[in-house]
Amino acid sequence: MTWDAFIYFAIAAALLWVAGAWAGWRRKAAWAYALTGAGIGVFLAFIIGLWIGLERPPLRTMGETRLWYSLFLPVVGLLVYGRWRYRWILAFSSLMAIVFVCVNILRPEIHDKAMMPALQSPWFVPHVVVYMFSYALFGAAAVASVWFLVTKKPEMAMADRLAYAGLAFLTLGMLFGALWAKQAWGHYWGWDPKETWAAATWLSYLLYIHYRLARPRSHKPALWLLLLGFILLQICWWGINYLPSAASSVHVYAS
Repeated sequence: MTWDAFIYFAIAAALLWVAGAWAGWRRKAAWAYALTGAGIGVFLAFIIGLWIGLERPPLRTMGETRLWYSLFLPVVGLLVYGRWRYRWILAFSSLMAIVFVCVNILRPEIHDKAMMPALQSPWFVPHVVVYMFSYALFGAAAVASVWFLVTKKPEMAMADRLAYAGLAFLTLGMLFGALWAKQAWGHYWGWDPKETWAAATWLSYLLYIHYRLARPRSHKPALWLLLLGFILLQICWWGINYLPSAASSVHVYAS
C-alpha cells in the first residue's frame, strides 16, 4: 500500500469516528463502541498496509508520527468514555484525531523506503509508539483541563489518571529512547535539543502530580499546569523543528 490510498482510509475512519461520537452523545454506548472501534480498525489497517508497502515501520517522518497520534486519540477517548461515560471526551478526542488527519491530507510528506542506520534499531519502534500513546493520553488530559476550566466543574480524578498513565508511558518511552541512543550513538543521554525539551515536558507533568498530592483541593492551578505540560509537549514533538537549535539535533524528522 502507498500513501496515495491514505485519503480513502482517512475519510472512512473519520466518518466512523464522527458517527461513533454522535452515538455516544445520544447515549447509545454500544453503537459508540462499535462505530469508533470500526474507525480505529480502518485506520490501523492503513498503517499496517503502509508498513508492508514501505518495508519499514511508518515512524520516520513527522507525517508518519501524526498517523499514530490520530490512531491513539480515539483509542484513548473510547477508553475514557467507557470508564467515566463522559460524552464530550469521545467527541473531542475524535475531533482532534480528524484535525491531525486533515493536516496529513493537506500537507503530505514524502514517504519512501529510506531508513538511516540510526533508525535500524529494535528500540526505535517501541520508543516512538509508546511516546505517541503517551502524547494521546496527554492530549485527552489537555482537552479535559480546558473543559473543566470552562465549565468550572472539575472532575480531577479523570485528569489525574490520564496524567499518571501518560507520565508512565512517557517515562517508559524515554527509557526505550535511552537504550536506543546508547546503541546508535554510544551514550544514553546527550542533551540534544529534543532530549532537553523531553526532559522539560517530563518534569512539567511530574510537577503536576506533586502539586496534586500537596494541594488536592486546589484545582484551577493544577488544570493550568496540565495545559503548560501539553504546550511543552508540542514544542518537544514538532516545535523544535522551527527553533535554531534544531540544526544540531539528531532527532529532527526527515521529510
